[in-house]
Amino acid sequence: MTDNPVILLAVLPIAAYVIGSTPFGVMIARAKGVDLRKAGSGNVGATNVGRAVGKRWGCLCFALDVAKGLAPALAVGLVLKRDGDFPTLLHQFAWLGVGFGAIAGHVFSFWLKFRGGKGVATSMGVVIGIYPYFTWPGLCALAVWILVTLITRYVSLGSIVAAMSFVPLLVVLRWRELASLWPLLAFASVVVVLIVIRHRSNIARLLAGRENKIAQSGPPG
Repeated sequence: MTDNPVILLAVLPIAAYVIGSTPFGVMIARAKGVDLRKAGSGNVGATNVGRAVGKRWGCLCFALDVAKGLAPALAVGLVLKRDGDFPTLLHQFAWLGVGFGAIAGHVFSFWLKFRGGKGVATSMGVVIGIYPYFTWPGLCALAVWILVTLITRYVSLGSIVAAMSFVPLLVVLRWRELASLWPLLAFASVVVVLIVIRHRSNIARLLAGRENKIAQSGPPG
């Protein structure tokens, strides 16, 4: 399997897309009698689940959304590492294809008419699962997210700043290998852009002073 381009570059990413498409937030809220797409911000991610049905359910959704990216990335990485030449360019593109498939599934879920969440939690899972190349920069970006979110109480701002910090962290921590790992750097840059674009409405609300803070269910002020 590790040398079959069709499996590596088509079958596995499609499988990851199907996994990533599972709308855990919608499912959790529906089980509690809430239509998540009509509650709060209308987003199907963990933050809105927490606001709509409770913090513990938001935490469960966050963990499941992370797992959608983590499990495929870890599984494929373990398989690819059995090849003594790992990581070749084919391996890298296959690994990244799986990661992108999981993220794209969350953001453009076929269960939700190709709509979805903003991809932060699933991207975090993918980043941690691409071990060790993305793992340590990803954990540092997670620390940035926690710090910014705690200081500002804006989850969206923490997500944006953490995403934008990832590529510089990757360059600093893996600079000696970047020449051979350029697909990973390109992938990281694309995902950061995708996350920022998906937060464009949050950015507009932040600039207007209308973004909700942690533990705030209604409009500010």
